[in-house]
Amino acid sequence: MPERILQLLQEKKLPIIKKRLLEIQPFDIAEFLDQLNKKDSLLIFRLLPKNKAAKVFSYLSSDTQQNLSVSISEHELKAIIKDLDFDDMIDYLEEMPANVVKKILKNTNEVERTLINQFLNYPDNSAGSLMTIEYVNLKLDLTAAEALDHIRTIALSKETIYTCFVTSSHKKMLGIVSLKDLILAAPQQKVSKIINRNYIGVNTHDDQEYIADLFKKYDFFSMPVVDNENRLVGIITIDDVVDVIDQENTEDFHKMAAIQPSDQGYLEAGVLGLAKKRIFWLLILMFSATFTGYIIRQYADLLESMVVLAAFIPMLMGTGGNAGAQSSSLVIRSLALGEVKLKDLSKVVWRELRVSFIVGLALGGLNFLRIFYLEQNSVLIAAIVSLTLLITITSAKVMGGVLPIIAKSLGIDPAIMANPLISTIVDAISLFTYFSIATWLINLV
Repeated sequence: MPERILQLLQEKKLPIIKKRLLEIQPFDIAEFLDQLNKKDSLLIFRLLPKNKAAKVFSYLSSDTQQNLSVSISEHELKAIIKDLDFDDMIDYLEEMPANVVKKILKNTNEVERTLINQFLNYPDNSAGSLMTIEYVNLKLDLTAAEALDHIRTIALSKETIYTCFVTSSHKKMLGIVSLKDLILAAPQQKVSKIINRNYIGVNTHDDQEYIADLFKKYDFFSMPVVDNENRLVGIITIDDVVDVIDQENTEDFHKMAAIQPSDQGYLEAGVLGLAKKRIFWLLILMFSATFTGYIIRQYADLLESMVVLAAFIPMLMGTGGNAGAQSSSLVIRSLALGEVKLKDLSKVVWRELRVSFIVGLALGGLNFLRIFYLEQNSVLIAAIVSLTLLITITSAKVMGGVLPIIAKSLGIDPAIMANPLISTIVDAISLFTYFSIATWLINLV
């Protein structure tokens, strides 16, 4: 379909393009526009019908949104902003430069301007920055029939109608009522009789990761957001939480790869920007690796007397790092899902000790046979390497399981205790263990 539209664009058959756009989903149109140059994206965007343009606009990348915002007229921009969902409008304004924001605020009334500024002042990644004000609000003294009539009247302007939020005359949060309960209730039954007061809500300053955990735990479709005085100020819906989960997973992935998190896509980010995001952790890991160099220098005489020992250093360090990465990845994932908590630290240690001992025995035994029989090295060399491998794997797996839990308890993101950092620590431990065992066994024989 995109190829066909490009062909029609080259042939300047705009009426046919306009007809084709009606058949394509808004998200797919937005994805297509993001790939075009400024001129073509503007031309096709202007062919969209008014009711579809705002939906497509909400899915566009921030760069394309900005390009369109400065290219279209104030009248066109005002019409798009008016049709955007409130939370999509806030997300858009957060990404735009100051001159574009001023241009938009100039065309809003005082009440809307105050509300927008209030939302823009909430901390990033907080409930306040995620929520929308487009919810169904009910009063206790309404009957089920009156409540349903009210919903029919306002439904088109609300983000969700499946859960309705009951408040007092001062907007104090009282409880929730599902659309299902209203439909099944007797027409004259009061909302006060079917309200669920045992609801779960969040504060405007609660962190988005905590909110995402609540949605996953309780299978919510929406959740109320209240201020410090328990007044309902907005709701968070599942579509926003899906974006949060994607964002948090991307952030953890970056941290686990020793890269500073970024909101920009790989192809959108500049070369200098990508370099700056990567260099910080690489510097830290590079300087921390000096410990391994120091250990090797301390045992230089041993290596000179038994040069063959140097041949097994990469294998020991690599296996130890991989073993630690396996454990840390599993534990970090379990922490994110809430399967493992600080109280489970001893269980994790005991489990990793048993797993690592079995894995270490298997790999150590196979390496002993390989080094002694296939590589024709002495029993002493085979014993040194195999014993080091057992101890290295055991310590690496235990450390990989324990460090993320400790980090979580200290308020540090467990993803930091992932592959690169674990590998650097394990490298130092494996080298120290290797040379210590070698010195001990050589002196023993």
